[in-house]
Amino acid sequence: MLRLLHTSDWHLGHTLHELSREAEHQAFLDWLLDGLAEHRVDALLIAGDIFDTANPSAAATACWFRFLARARARFPRLDIVAIAGNHDSAARLDAPSPLLHELGVRIVGALPRLADGSLDLDALVFALHDAQGRVAAWCAALPFLRAADLPVLADLPPDQDPLVQGVAELYRQVVGAARDRALEDQAIVAMGHLYMVGGQLSELSERKVLGGNQHALPVQIFDPDLAYVALGHLHRAQPIGQRPEVRYSGSPIPLALDEAGYRHQVRLVELDGPRLVAQHELRVPRSVAILRLPPDGAAPWEQVAPLLAALPAARPGVDDPTTLPLLEVRVQLSEPRPGLRAEVEAALSDRAVRLVRLGVERLGSGGALADGGSTRGLGELSEEQVLREKWRRDYGSEPPDPVLACLHELLDTLRQENAA
Repeated sequence: MLRLLHTSDWHLGHTLHELSREAEHQAFLDWLLDGLAEHRVDALLIAGDIFDTANPSAAATACWFRFLARARARFPRLDIVAIAGNHDSAARLDAPSPLLHELGVRIVGALPRLADGSLDLDALVFALHDAQGRVAAWCAALPFLRAADLPVLADLPPDQDPLVQGVAELYRQVVGAARDRALEDQAIVAMGHLYMVGGQLSELSERKVLGGNQHALPVQIFDPDLAYVALGHLHRAQPIGQRPEVRYSGSPIPLALDEAGYRHQVRLVELDGPRLVAQHELRVPRSVAILRLPPDGAAPWEQVAPLLAALPAARPGVDDPTTLPLLEVRVQLSEPRPGLRAEVEAALSDRAVRLVRLGVERLGSGGALADGGSTRGLGELSEEQVLREKWRRDYGSEPPDPVLACLHELLDTLRQENAA
């Protein structure tokens, strides 16, 4: 029996509306180390986007190396394989590879090639060992692939996308090399960081990859005899194409406010010989809560204010500021409210939360005056007509008399100054 733990999309160094996630990442990594012990994991697969940016901070880099050091000290025989994602700098991940290789950590940043331009398959295929130290599986690991990494394929039919076929060809070569090394009782596992057809996106936190999501890859690029395919890029855990063995593990912490209600996880995979026999969802504990008030969407300020007042009171000297809940406040406006942010901040001044976003929803359509099919240009409208039309579009009502009076006062002042 071989136990794999599949995780991805850590995004170390991530900030949510400028607030650091360092405490959340550290809590996850502490939990992960304990999980490796509890579930007697033989190999850890990290399927890309280790960092949030190509130029991670010193703190994020230290977090990564500290985790690797702790994992190696605690689990001397654990196989660790990590690939670069689209957020990572392949060169930065590769730089310490010679040292990490000596520690049993396999990193694939850039796509490695030999002097003749062919793939360096020995740098892309790794043995995975069971608890007795025997080779139980082979891992074919490809990093995030950019267009320049793909082979140029001649004589493709017009209906075949060269990007998609190029990716498929690289997987064919690497998986084929794994098959050449595997014995009959050894499984083949693939890794990749890419966007698959049918994958559910987290729209607020995922970049489009491989030339855009119109180049989503079909699940058929992975042969059905693969025991498991560990994918990264999408932040929601999900199987692909009715293939339970082809799976995204998802990110371990929420990377956008729209992920607040989703329970993040890692995947525990069990292989018996060449076959997948079980996989389990291991829920990652939420160390920092995300609150969205009101929970069902924006509401008038008169309804939102009591919700803020009902939040737990701050306890100076007791609460850890880095673990206070992150709060999004959503307010619906029927007219301008210039002091809204100050009102929200005042309401939260003694509450045990951290405001990350104030969302404002206007009752109107919010469209530009040029939209909507009107045959009249701005030059044909009076200043008052412009104000009325824009107000209707933003707030779905007529501007109140005091606003109109202010407009006319301003226009009179401008006319007098021009006349002088």
